[in-house]
Parts: sequence; C-alpha cells; structure tokens
Amino acid sequence: MSDTAPPSTDHRRGIQLAASGVLVLSLDALLIRLAAVDPWVVAFWRGSLMLLTLGTLVLLSRQIRVGHLLRTAWRPLLGLAALYGINGTLFVLSISHTSVANTVVILSSSAFFAAFFSWLLLRERVRVRTWMAIVASIIGVLTVFAGSLGLDSWRGDGLALLLALSMGLMLSLMRRYPALPRILIVALSGAVMATIALPMAGSLAVPLERFGWLALMGLVQIPLASVLIMSATRYLSSPEVSLFLLIETVFGPIWVWWVLQETVTPLTLAGGAIILTAIMLHSWLALREQHRLSPS
Repeated sequence: MSDTAPPSTDHRRGIQLAASGVLVLSLDALLIRLAAVDPWVVAFWRGSLMLLTLGTLVLLSRQIRVGHLLRTAWRPLLGLAALYGINGTLFVLSISHTSVANTVVILSSSAFFAAFFSWLLLRERVRVRTWMAIVASIIGVLTVFAGSLGLDSWRGDGLALLLALSMGLMLSLMRRYPALPRILIVALSGAVMATIALPMAGSLAVPLERFGWLALMGLVQIPLASVLIMSATRYLSSPEVSLFLLIETVFGPIWVWWVLQETVTPLTLAGGAIILTAIMLHSWLALREQHRLSPS
C-alpha cells in the first residue's frame, strides 16, 4: 500500500477506534491536574515518556521500516509528528491557564476546521449528516460555554482555539496519509514535545508521588489514546473523527469534578447531553448507510 492509498470506509471499526481513543484521552486533564507541576515540566515528561514507550515498540516491531519511511515519506511523517507534538504542548498549556471545561469546549470546534481542511486538501465531500451533527454539537458546546463565562482565562482560551485549528489540520492530513504508521508518528511527536518544553521547563525534578501521574500519562494513557484516534482516520473522514473529540468536552470536566471537585455547572451537563446525542445519532446514521450500501 502506498502512503497516499485511498482510506477505508469501515465506519463500524472507525467508530469503535475513535470512541475508545477519546474516552481514554478524556482522562488527560485530570492527570495534568493531579500532577500539579509547572506545565512546561508536564509537557517535557509527557513527551519524553511517550517517546520511550512507543519508540521501544517501534524498534521491536518488524513491520515498521523506519529507515525506508524516513527516505520515502519523511516530509509527511515529520510534519504530522511536529503537528501532534505542538498540539500536545498547546493542550497542557491551555489546561494550565483556564478551566478544563473551557479548554475542551473550545477544542471541540476542531470539527469546523477538520471539515474545512478536508474539503480544501482532500476534496472530500462533507456529508449533510456530518454538518448537521456539527451544528447540533456546537449548540451543545455553546451551552457548556455559557456556564463558564466571566472567567479571566483569555490566554488559555486562545491557546485552546489555536489547538482546535491545528487538530483539524492534523486529522485531515492523517486522512491524507492512511498508510503511515500511527505509532511512529506519536513516538516522534513525543520528541517534538520534549524539545519544545526543555528550554522553558527550568528544573525537571518532580516529587515521586506526582511523577507517578506523569508516568501514567506518558507511558500508557496518551500513547494508547493517540494511536486509537489516529487509526480511526483510516476509516472515517476527519470531520467525523473530530466529532468524537466532543466526548472529551463531556467527560474531561466530569472526571476532574469527580476526583478534585472542580465545579461542573448544570449547563455543562446539559450541553454534554446534546453533544453525546449528536454523536450517537450521527454514528447510527453512518452505520445504517454503510449496511445499506454494502453487498449482501
């Protein structure tokens, strides 16, 4: 298969991968809060541990020909790794400068950017059901956002908006290169994160009890979530995958509230219900269409 081979359209598998990946990803903000260290230190260790975990898996794998990929597809490979590393850094910084609800709500607008970049770069037609799901989800997003108004969090909100744009672009490019190994991309993105954070981090020393949360994040949670979400782009369009990021809009603040009692407003819960309904209805329509079009 070439690096630019046409992506698959197995919606059921794509939905399973995207939903599982985002559910794991939704623990991200909680782990950052539990670590309670400087955001640049979080970014450095998160990236370094991702590189350690997935880099080891890449070296042990006989199916990933790193040398060949670096010779034949180094531009998209390194470009996607750089984008994902920047995204991870932006998320950590945003969470540290605004509420969890604000960050994940603004991040959910990546569906708009993914739809735009999908049309611009891939010439993919965005289905009516996807636009309708995006509109319904944005209503839910605005409902959630209404419960967070009045916070002095413009810096974190701005970083979250930049993250949403970059995430939309990354998902579209992932769709453009379905054959590139996702594990290698995420491993290299860890190196990007660590490189960006190192000059800003100052002391990298972290108390052992807090380092445990960073280790859980960098060794298990982020690598697993990233590979699942990136793999979903082989089966779903980037706007469809980005819709699943809205799950984090619901569960991210709920995990933080459950463990740390960071307030979740009734509007957040109401908006979350709208978002989840939109995602479930969209997924059901996609599966029904695939079943109807597939040969019996």
